Amino acid sequence: MTIRHFLDLDALDAKTLRGILDAAHAMKKAGKRSPAKLVPKGIEGAVLAMVFEKPSTRTRLSFDVAMRQLGGQAIPLNHTDLQLGRGESIADTARVLSRYIDAIMIRAHSHETLMELARHATVPVINGLTDKSHPCQVMADLMTFEESKGSLKGRVAAWIGDGNNVAASWMHAAVRFGFTLRVATPAELRPEKSVIDWVRREKGDVMITDDPVKAVRGADCVVTDTWVSMGQTGAEHRKKILKPYAVDADLMAKAAKGAIFMHCLPAYRGHEVTADVIDGPSSVVFDEAENRLHVQKAILAWCLGSQ
Repeated sequence: MTIRHFLDLDALDAKTLRGILDAAHAMKKAGKRSPAKLVPKGIEGAVLAMVFEKPSTRTRLSFDVAMRQLGGQAIPLNHTDLQLGRGESIADTARVLSRYIDAIMIRAHSHETLMELARHATVPVINGLTDKSHPCQVMADLMTFEESKGSLKGRVAAWIGDGNNVAASWMHAAVRFGFTLRVATPAELRPEKSVIDWVRREKGDVMITDDPVKAVRGADCVVTDTWVSMGQTGAEHRKKILKPYAVDADLMAKAAKGAIFMHCLPAYRGHEVTADVIDGPSSVVFDEAENRLHVQKAILAWCLGSQ
């Protein structure tokens, strides 16, 4: 039996990711009852374990509702609800969960936790977020981009702010889906060298700069994220060096006519984005949030389709 893990966008080929995204579009169009051809046999009664080391709104609700709409069930498990909170190993937890349920989604602090879980699980494991990447979020971002602008080929996206886990997944996506990405960050908050090196090996059209205007000029989509993520230290320093990277109306005006604004939420108005942008006509942040549901359904269907 082939186990289909959804761990990172760079770990899957372009054809597979394109198929998942197409399925998400079809599932959204169909509404709560997904087309039978897109729902794997046996998913009714399947159970998803959702393990949370970090709090969640969109990840938790979208996976729970997605599983229900596919005919299965989801069980949310806080880290402290499990023996993990008392020191049981990830490997043993993976082995036990695999005996009970059909798939595992984890929202973890460390990427290594995700990878160890996948190494020892005998059911699909899905990356709901780690410190290294956030592939489910970026699949929803891409779906929203396509809804607004059509084919991703030839499009330009600009990432502004911290070169964080979401930025890393955007870089992976630019390679896999063939669009241009410009990443503008302060020098000390650039994306990890390993991600930059991977993009270069794959010959991706990704520019790294410290100039937000250069990144945004002519872009079809402008994306940012909170400056201080859960558990990060040095908040005041981060805010100081990121202040020039705030997305405001003046910066958005440098983008292409009709450019859209995206943010994975939660957003902090007056910091990484101004209220007139995130609440203005260019913003598609709530379409983006909704699309988490449709993408999660497609990811779950793909993972469980191997069973």
